[in-house]
Amino acid sequence: MAIILRLDRVMADRKISLKELAVKVEISNVNLSNLKTGKVKAIRFSTLDAICRELKCQPGDILEYAEDPPDE
Repeated sequence: MAIILRLDRVMADRKISLKELAVKVEISNVNLSNLKTGKVKAIRFSTLDAICRELKCQPGDILEYAEDPPDE
């Protein structure tokens, strides 16, 4: 199972910087950067809620599911 984070794309569409969104969502730049680059294993629903509220988007705009390739 692979969950792909598309936060960078949504942020670019909304023309919002990492620093600006971090302030609005009230999380550190480092944590938001890790989310943006997909270097996380989990995200709190409260954080996802705050991000979606600020970016005026749905969770599905940020999160994408992709099946793992079959084992050979």
